Amino acid sequence: MAGQLEGKVAVVTAAGQGIGRAIAEAFVREGATVHASDLDIDKLEGLDVSKAALDVTDTDAVKAYAGTVGGVDILANVAGFVHHGTVLECDEKAWDFSFDLNVKSMHRTIQAFLPEMITRAEANGTSGSIINMSSGASSIKGAPNRYVYGATKAAVIGLTKSVAQDFIRRNIRCNAICPGTVESPSWHARVEELGQSVGGTDKALQMFVERQPMGRVGRPEEVAALAVYLASDGAAFTTGTAIPIDGGWTL
Repeated sequence: MAGQLEGKVAVVTAAGQGIGRAIAEAFVREGATVHASDLDIDKLEGLDVSKAALDVTDTDAVKAYAGTVGGVDILANVAGFVHHGTVLECDEKAWDFSFDLNVKSMHRTIQAFLPEMITRAEANGTSGSIINMSSGASSIKGAPNRYVYGATKAAVIGLTKSVAQDFIRRNIRCNAICPGTVESPSWHARVEELGQSVGGTDKALQMFVERQPMGRVGRPEEVAALAVYLASDGAAFTTGTAIPIDGGWTL
């Protein structure tokens, strides 16, 4: 069904590549006016969107960006970082950076965009949709060598449920998407890194695929399709959820 987001205004962070870019492209195809940001604005090349360089770890920059964009119907928080290691490989710097980028960035964007989002939703008689990117590696499932990453993504689920609860009567919905392993530039980088310790990239790729019940990793477009649903009026009765999309990995 085309045009699911016709007339809606959306913000997508980390839209330069991978899941973020797929979401931005899907939102445009479905009729939304999209404001896409990335730390590296050059990565937004080719997108039919309003483009901006944005560091989501910079509170003042996020506030200024929200002031420039104005009222929106959809906020998709995609920016994140995957730290590799156990508690023994996670120093305070890695802990602080992971929580700042993976969790506090969402606090910043939601706090900045929510007031105008509420006003817009109430005026239009529709619901605003906040979509936070969590992970199957979170409170849903533990994953090897994803200590602080899993902790941050569990926090994202808690943040999501809190926002959903607090604004359920203000026409605001808030949901979390929890992907498994999805093909992206950052995933390919992790495959290359793992390959250095297991005997090559082909072996590392095989290890990733073998742990997937479906026998393959996901595609960014598949995650984007779920984001479109959550952003649309078709999901008007859906809030506070953490939805796995992982080919059965968390079963």
